[in-house]
Amino acid sequence: MRVLVMGGTRFIGVYLTRLLVAQGHEVVLFNRGNKPAPVAGIRQIVGDRTDPLQLKTSLSSESFDAVFDNNGRELSDTQPLAEIFKGRIQHFVYVSSAGVYLKSDQMPHVEGDAVDPNSRHKGKFETEAYLAESGVPFTSIRPVYIYGPQNYNDLEAWFFDRIVRDRPVPIPGNGMALTQFGHCQDLAAAMAAVLGNDRAIGQIYNISGDRAVTFDGLARACATAAGKDPTTLKIVHYDPKKFDFGKRKAFPMRVQHFFTDIHKAKTELGWQPQFDLVSGLADSFQHDYLASGRDKAEIDFSLDEEILAAYA
Repeated sequence: MRVLVMGGTRFIGVYLTRLLVAQGHEVVLFNRGNKPAPVAGIRQIVGDRTDPLQLKTSLSSESFDAVFDNNGRELSDTQPLAEIFKGRIQHFVYVSSAGVYLKSDQMPHVEGDAVDPNSRHKGKFETEAYLAESGVPFTSIRPVYIYGPQNYNDLEAWFFDRIVRDRPVPIPGNGMALTQFGHCQDLAAAMAAVLGNDRAIGQIYNISGDRAVTFDGLARACATAAGKDPTTLKIVHYDPKKFDFGKRKAFPMRVQHFFTDIHKAKTELGWQPQFDLVSGLADSFQHDYLASGRDKAEIDFSLDEEILAAYA
């Protein structure tokens, strides 16, 4: 297939581009041109997707079998792109987020669960609703927390920062909230598995790791991945309601149970995560955290100190 990838030079897009090329697809990237393509020799169309006129000028004369929209956050990001290719593509794959789900007493989240109209990800489900009504042959992917090398969100690195420096790990609540991580390479594999699969048209898929993990368990898994003895890890639990952090972020994840059922993707896409949590974290630690020298960087632990002082 001839495939357009929006972005393609950061995190998920890098893994997806490499995989699609390895599978024999002709891949073209559309981005601002600030970073080199992850595969030598593939074409990049340089432009700003937030400018609908520029998007139309750059892409209207192009022909693709499929489009991967990895970085559309709001409906206004994706609608112009979908309109350009409406009636001209076999598949439009949109990366949404499991963050659209309404908080529930019953877990895990399944694809038919209610969405939260006040979520900070509401632009994602507004885009999904538009695609469903537009007649574009779309599939939506809803990842939970994505981790792995080149992650630009402080998730696993937040834990590594404390673990490699033998610092206490401050965790809100009692540490038993369940969350879910999915490796970026597994996410890319699920996205690629959508292509050519007619059953996936019009569907939404949760994509993440096989199992949920508690906050405390995640901290211990990060310690194991970093070559530390998890039994020596000092975890300090605290009540976040006792602090006024303002817009500062003391912990990298939402403090609640947040995990999904990925059975539908396994069944309909023939997909299976290849990374268990510890092996995925070890991949990130060795090939990103250490490789980037972050273990030697100066880290601001002022919020930690504020929490630890209150629980000394």
